Amino acid sequence: MKVRWTSARIARETLFYLLLTAFGLVMFLPFEWALSTSFQPDKDIFTIPLHWFPAHFTFAHYVKAFTTVPFGRYFLNSFILAISGVATNLFFGSLAGYAFARMVFRGRQAMFRILLTSMMVPGVVTLIPTFIIIRSFPLIGGNNLFGQGGFGLLNTYWAVILPGAAGAFAVFMMRQFFMTLPTDLGEAAKIDGCGEFRIFWNIYLPLCKPALATLGVFTFQAGWNSFLWPLIVFTNGQLATVQMGLQAFSYNHNTDFGPLMAASIVVMLPLVLIFIYAQKYMTQGIAFSGTK
Repeated sequence: MKVRWTSARIARETLFYLLLTAFGLVMFLPFEWALSTSFQPDKDIFTIPLHWFPAHFTFAHYVKAFTTVPFGRYFLNSFILAISGVATNLFFGSLAGYAFARMVFRGRQAMFRILLTSMMVPGVVTLIPTFIIIRSFPLIGGNNLFGQGGFGLLNTYWAVILPGAAGAFAVFMMRQFFMTLPTDLGEAAKIDGCGEFRIFWNIYLPLCKPALATLGVFTFQAGWNSFLWPLIVFTNGQLATVQMGLQAFSYNHNTDFGPLMAASIVVMLPLVLIFIYAQKYMTQGIAFSGTK
């Protein structure tokens, strides 16, 4: 079908894309200022008018950022926590999502409504109860059988991995995607003698690559950007994450903006690269997950 481009339609389309371009530029300005600041000498950062492009390039801020703070160790910690969060959420979220979408059991709808309700509870509300549970794990970290006498899982990777191992959003998203898949595949597999887990693992899960990629990106981003909870459960500096490392450039009510912006740009790169790689899968995953 041939589309007729009238003058009114051309004007609407032009105005629409102009507004989108203007909005995109406004959203891009903070990133551009941070990137420019990371390459500017200290004397040029707060000049009036602001320098949106460096008049004099310098890499001193990047050197200072990685010599002041052991970002190599912080990157390793963040990668371990983020990748562990992705692995656990993809596996357990897919298992629970498949159960809610394809299995029939007593209380399924009630349990799913409770799960949805939990997504509305702010994370700060559960900080103290979660901290008490992590600290009171029995027979770990010097604790006795009743969870007393030691520090439990505090100052271990598990203190961050376990509380977020199966997020409500992961279960909800995978459930929505499984609902879009045909039921005939599972029924045919049952006739051939496949068990429920084998149907999930060998038949349905390979069809969920778009949803898994989308959930993986979201989970990695959440784990990589996590700051408050690691700050609470990690008192050992060797376990600090990159987000905790960024606070090293703010001290005594002063902020060293050059190294801070340089470190922020480097910390941002893994997320940008992962998003570029998984962008097409994210589009498919979000589209399919919202159809039911």
